[in-house]
Amino acid sequence: MGTLLDYYGPMFSFKRLATLAGVLTLSCSCALADTAPPRARSPAVLEAELVYQILTSEISVQNGDVSSGYTLMLDAARKADDPKLYTRAVEIALAARSGESALSAATAWVKAFPTSSEANRYVLQILVGLNKTSETQDPIQRWLAALPVSERATAISSLQRFFNRSADKKLAARVVEKALNADLANPTTGPVAWAVIGQLRLNDDDKHGALDAMRRGATLDPQSQEVVLLALRLLDADTNAAEETVRRYLAGSPSPEIQMAYARRLLEERRYTEGYQRIQQLTKDRPDFADGWLVQGSLEFQDKKWDTAKSSLLRYLEVQASSGSTSTAPASERGQVQAYLLLSQIAEQGRRWDEAQDYLEKIDATQDAMRVLVRRAGILARQGKLEEGRALLRSSPERQPEDARAKLSAEAQLLRDFKQFEALFALLQEAVERAPEDAELIYDQAMAAERLGKLPEMEALLRRVIAIKPDYHHAYNALGYSLAERGLRLVEARQLIAKALELAPNDPYIEDSLGWVEFRSGNLEEALRLLTGAHKARPDAEIAAHLGEVLWALNRRSEAQATWKSALELSPENETLLETMQRFKVH
Repeated sequence: MGTLLDYYGPMFSFKRLATLAGVLTLSCSCALADTAPPRARSPAVLEAELVYQILTSEISVQNGDVSSGYTLMLDAARKADDPKLYTRAVEIALAARSGESALSAATAWVKAFPTSSEANRYVLQILVGLNKTSETQDPIQRWLAALPVSERATAISSLQRFFNRSADKKLAARVVEKALNADLANPTTGPVAWAVIGQLRLNDDDKHGALDAMRRGATLDPQSQEVVLLALRLLDADTNAAEETVRRYLAGSPSPEIQMAYARRLLEERRYTEGYQRIQQLTKDRPDFADGWLVQGSLEFQDKKWDTAKSSLLRYLEVQASSGSTSTAPASERGQVQAYLLLSQIAEQGRRWDEAQDYLEKIDATQDAMRVLVRRAGILARQGKLEEGRALLRSSPERQPEDARAKLSAEAQLLRDFKQFEALFALLQEAVERAPEDAELIYDQAMAAERLGKLPEMEALLRRVIAIKPDYHHAYNALGYSLAERGLRLVEARQLIAKALELAPNDPYIEDSLGWVEFRSGNLEEALRLLTGAHKARPDAEIAAHLGEVLWALNRRSEAQATWKSALELSPENETLLETMQRFKVH
């Protein structure tokens, strides 16, 4: 028969201990009657006392007396000299959000077991959680020293996660560097140590220091994945140095995950051609890496390369099926859902309506019911069955509390897409009558009024939004832009848009509105400055239309045409852009 601590196990179970209650009644009675000194008591009596104390601790916690439960458990841990009880004492304190008590228990655990990696890790994590970063150097070193050599690099890598939320990021980087001093020149642990230090420096916006750490790590091991992940974060800080590190790694035997991360980083930097080429290289080198095909298909879909996108997405599903389950159940995994949705839209583009619906059938209707429903309604509308699509949306069951609002939003978007603005206005008016204080619904109704040319009604609705929700920056921006677009009350328009920008600083769409006010006011150079900045931050077609018009007014017509044509490639159906180009007879 095992000991109590064997029964207690690594995970506490109140029900299991409770089964000992009958035994404990007799054992604890004997223990209480025993008047002999503790050293003379039998092991059975001592174990009975300990069981009783542990149970009392757990019952106290169950009854809400966490303080007593914690004290009893920590005392039991000291008496039993057992790590599992120290762990439980720490857990009780953490569950009660008592960081200092958790730290006391973990510190006592380390005192009893100085070489315990788990105990030292607890102390480290609790200190970080208590924002006692300056006290973490010794716990880091003790924790790492207690680990087998084979686990040290992995543990060092996890330090970044521990310190990511540290309030003093500069101090965190400095303390970790000191703690890892013995590892920095080691070819095995040095690269990951420098990568962690670089990531922590970058958290403090110390890009120069992060680049230095990257170089030092790459010198020790140019094939270190941790170092190349740091380099990927630094691509926009010093493209040459960081890119060289990444390319050197890719010239070796790169993992597909790193290749994917590099491609995604290129796409984030708007280096779309290079990103797509990298994905193509990945799928060529590793055709069994499913995610590569999904990203490639998604990019081809965005570029309207329907046939190649379909081929890539089908290949993704094929690789997924061969490497995973052969179940014929509807897809619920995120990547599969994305693939089927894109394939459905590709079939729509070819007016293959049945095929589009078939792909939707393959998606788990429970988890993604609303997305599938919206697509089904859209397919009906594209077949000229708009009212059937609306009826489908309205008749669908509402499984979640938010489904009613989602159905309304979907129906409204369907009417927008098919330019049914009268029906849209009526739908939103009915919704606002049911929820007269809903600022977002009133705003949507105002935008529908604008599309119908009901400008006084639009202005009244937007002012109503502002009255209900004074921090709703969209309403200030829309009203200010509407006035500027009509050349009315430009001073007031500027004030409204300035308020919007105050509520949402650096929003490129609001900066676009402000630039348009300046243009309407005749301040061409200021308009150019604002619109150039907005377009750089967000190369949107409507911003491009405004920027081009300002350039045209400044007699920089070749630049205006280049701006418009570039935007047209990305948004060939944008109404504002098309109207602007037509007005200036640019084709």
